[in-house]
Amino acid sequence: MARRIEHHTTSPHSAEKVFGALVDETYLRDRLAAIGGANAELLSFTSVDGKTSYQLRQGVPAEHLPSMARAALGGDLVIQRTENWAAGAGTSEVTINGVPGRLDGAFTITDNGSGSKLTLTGEVKVGIPLMGGKIEKMIVEQVAVLLDKESEFTSEWLANRG
Repeated sequence: MARRIEHHTTSPHSAEKVFGALVDETYLRDRLAAIGGANAELLSFTSVDGKTSYQLRQGVPAEHLPSMARAALGGDLVIQRTENWAAGAGTSEVTINGVPGRLDGAFTITDNGSGSKLTLTGEVKVGIPLMGGKIEKMIVEQVAVLLDKESEFTSEWLANRG
């Protein structure tokens, strides 16, 4: 059984500026350095004709995970993300080391008053009998925490660029 995810973050910056950051290679490297965790790396990046694609790796140390997740993973959580962006919208595919499952989602960025709102909608599916639902719930919770941290970083990064 899959678990739906819908998460919203807001920024004091316009949708255009937030989108510009999300498809900027320097921003991605800065974000990974600041909050990407252990062995974080931008594995690939291409931007052609208004379409940007990248793959990155992020890590979450085992001590920051619930005990059930530590037991299932046997170590740190390693997240592989592939994102494709164009015209203020994107898709994301996420896999996690040692977990037979994935998160598939779509991002939209819209102006929201004097700032913007980034929305992720998607689905998490983990194919482990009996434990899959618990792991899906943990992944949804961890993705929400990560997106909140990334949103905060993005707002600060944009503010520092005037």
